[in-house]
Amino acid sequence: MFGSAQPATAAQIERGRQAMDFRIGVPKIRVLPPREQRLRSLVQGADHAEALTGKVLDKATPYIQKAHALRTRLATLAVALLAVWLLMHVTFGANGMVIYRAKRAEYQNLQKDIDHLLKENAQYNQQVSQLKTDPKRIEKEAREQFHYARPGEVIYVAPERPVPAPPANRSASK
Repeated sequence: MFGSAQPATAAQIERGRQAMDFRIGVPKIRVLPPREQRLRSLVQGADHAEALTGKVLDKATPYIQKAHALRTRLATLAVALLAVWLLMHVTFGANGMVIYRAKRAEYQNLQKDIDHLLKENAQYNQQVSQLKTDPKRIEKEAREQFHYARPGEVIYVAPERPVPAPPANRSASK
């Protein structure tokens, strides 16, 4: 038909027209039966629906009871698993008790170090203030570090003792 080298026959054209039908179909309007007739048909079908519901419930009751018993077991299991997970998380989690104890021990060690450094700093401050104000302390430091002396004093310096050499082999050290 389209794009072919041979001309189309009348049957092919007719079939092509049927495929290309663009008419819009309008749905038919349904007329509802009167109210009494609808209620009557509903009441007639109610007995049948009630019997069907009774049969379905009779067959489904054991399954419903099993599902209920299983549901309580599953809920109990889920709560138990949640409790175990919560316990593990509180104990070993990122901020759990194990980490908390390690951090608390580290905090206490750091507090000890801070206290020690504060005491040491106070001692250094006391030494600095003595070196600025106390003439006896200044004289003592000058004599010890710079080997100063008063006029008429003689300073005697003892020679340092030589450090013995370590033994050449292990048998000599025994």
